[in-house]
Amino acid sequence: MAPNRSVTFVSRKWPPAIGGMETYSVKLCQALEAHLSVRPLVLPGRADGSVPRAGALVAWALRTGLDLLTARKPTALLHIADVAIWPLALLAMIRNRRCQVLISAHGTDVAYGLRGGVRGRGYNVYVRIGARLLRRARLVANSAATAQHAARLGFRDIRVVPLAAEVAAPVSVEPTGRMLFSGRLVRRKGLSWFVRTVLPQLPQEIGLDVAGTIWNEVEETALKNPRVRFLGQLQHSAMMRAYAGALCVVVPNLVMPNGEYEGFGLVAVEGAAAGGLVLAAAEGGLTDAVMDGQTGFLLPPGDATAWAQKIQEILSWSDDTRAAFVAQARGLARRHYSWDRVARDTAALYADLTPVDKVR
Repeated sequence: MAPNRSVTFVSRKWPPAIGGMETYSVKLCQALEAHLSVRPLVLPGRADGSVPRAGALVAWALRTGLDLLTARKPTALLHIADVAIWPLALLAMIRNRRCQVLISAHGTDVAYGLRGGVRGRGYNVYVRIGARLLRRARLVANSAATAQHAARLGFRDIRVVPLAAEVAAPVSVEPTGRMLFSGRLVRRKGLSWFVRTVLPQLPQEIGLDVAGTIWNEVEETALKNPRVRFLGQLQHSAMMRAYAGALCVVVPNLVMPNGEYEGFGLVAVEGAAAGGLVLAAAEGGLTDAVMDGQTGFLLPPGDATAWAQKIQEILSWSDDTRAAFVAQARGLARRHYSWDRVARDTAALYADLTPVDKVR
């Protein structure tokens, strides 16, 4: 039976551009089609995988805004894929004052202002204006941490729907004696802290592989440690094998003085779903990305002793103990952090939205 309700899905993040928000947009749209009809108004990325140029973004925003404002059939249900493009929701509500609006929040799109400076302060003002004008809209956050920050900016109706991971079929790889870090090399991710304070407490034969991209010169210095091997940015299949073959997958995020946080932490989900043994900091959205003791372990951020002790404990596990935990974590991660579950949870949030009476 064909879905009898439709949603207009608006996103500036879409393949072939590569990124977490692009994956979220396309995967959610695909999974939602089992529940209702989806009309996407999206901006594809560039052929090389990069994001569109500023001119293309402005032109798309103008076209999309005109569509929402003048559509022959007014939009009844609108999903805005990130907070940064909230004004497009306002245009749909001007066209149809009873339009129901849901806005996704991923992390940086609400927390960019924490970076400070003129841009950060200006962005905070911009988001606060959106929260006030769209106060009858519903915000769906990817984690409790994102929900808490969105509330501080003025959003009221906030729900949490943890993300899903895109994983291939399980791979069978014998674990090596090397740990794995995956992600951007920025201070918040904690690589240099881990290399400087945790690695020296571990047996000399235990090394660390680093897969990702260099964003910060200070973090880059960690790659010079003789026990660290830089792999660069791996393709998806190679990344899945790296997760499964690692002694453990470390996600050692730090608590930042300015309040910046991890919006979700897909590495932790992908690592567990691929058959890796995940150790993550209990920080930000990672507490939603890891089921402590089931899909991985949450550890105190910045506590080098606790991290070293947990890794030593894992080193002492028997092969059977490790295999049993990995099998449990992989199965649970694949079931819970799936796009089908995200689509079901999102569709349920559409179902009980209250129509907007008027724009205030």
